[in-house]
Amino acid sequence: MTLTKSAGLYLHIPFCRSKCRYCSFCSSTPKAGDKEAFVAALKAQIVQTASLPEVQSLTFATLFFGGGTPSILAPEILGELLGQCCRSFSWNSVEPEISIEVNPGTVDAKGLAQLRRAGFNRLSIGIQSLDDTELGKLGRIHSREQALATVHAAQRAGFTTISCDLMYGLAGQTQDSWKRSLEEIVALGPQHLSLYELTVEEETPLWLEVESGHYLLPPEEEVLAMMGRTQELTAQAGLERYEISNYALHDHQCRHNLNYWHNGSYLGLGPGAVSNVGGERRAAVADLRQYCHLVAQGLPVWDEVEQLTTEAAFRETVVMGLRMTAGVSISRLKQRFTLDLPTYYGDLLTKLVDQGFLHHVGDSLRLTDHGLALANRVMAELV
Repeated sequence: MTLTKSAGLYLHIPFCRSKCRYCSFCSSTPKAGDKEAFVAALKAQIVQTASLPEVQSLTFATLFFGGGTPSILAPEILGELLGQCCRSFSWNSVEPEISIEVNPGTVDAKGLAQLRRAGFNRLSIGIQSLDDTELGKLGRIHSREQALATVHAAQRAGFTTISCDLMYGLAGQTQDSWKRSLEEIVALGPQHLSLYELTVEEETPLWLEVESGHYLLPPEEEVLAMMGRTQELTAQAGLERYEISNYALHDHQCRHNLNYWHNGSYLGLGPGAVSNVGGERRAAVADLRQYCHLVAQGLPVWDEVEQLTTEAAFRETVVMGLRMTAGVSISRLKQRFTLDLPTYYGDLLTKLVDQGFLHHVGDSLRLTDHGLALANRVMAELV
């Protein structure tokens, strides 16, 4: 199996000021001393991991601070972590893409300027909605005005790429209200948008509200109409759809996420973080105290380790690659895995093409517009 030349580095910050009702990620509200213990452990893990032979063979091209809410840590601390990563790992000659997720209400204009000076060049702002009622129902801590102020402050701070996250398919939302929110965000001139349909994860507070009938999702036809509005408005703004939920101006695609979708090598640090190195999938323990204890003892933090077979890695690469509008290259897959995609999937692939979910464009296999709208159903067939 041939690995991609450059890898991605991910740092998971497992804290939020409060847990959103829809969130199933590894995050919690920090207790006294949690932040300090975590930062000390993460710094130690960076040093320990950088010395591993399988990591020393990697050259990194992107760094992504995610969570949780990374901006819950002080900008000075985030800058220290960034500096340690830059010193500890090998980086390619092209300027690395260095991203950080922030939430309105957790960082001000001064903090954003500090992050930019520290070396972060890509900002992902978790706005989700510009409607205060919708924000309240989701459990977000910020207001519409704070969201807009954060975008303006980020622009003044000089970030090379600003991405805004928005959700559709929310309770009480219509195609017209979604259109108004999206128009207002687009008018601000972000270089990148991540536009997600709300996913209700089991056992989350929102899932319980949906099950009990207290949170009423819009009907499917309304959600499909919202998708249609999305395509119209993003196209008018020159934002190209390059993945199911992501849109960007030319040369502003998220390189870190593109590496994921190409099933490249990536290293995840922090509790609950996942790595894919040398065909081996590793997941760290999610419990903060256990994570800190293992790092302090110099022990591996991996809770799960899985050696992927060639076929398993091939299927993952196909499924993740089809998330991109460019699809997957049949010849490159064959070169990488020595497996021929049409032969491997056989009649199943023929059926999905005949049903209008997939189509061939030259050497690539892609989701059709119909397939993009129903991507999860198509992926389930190919896993």
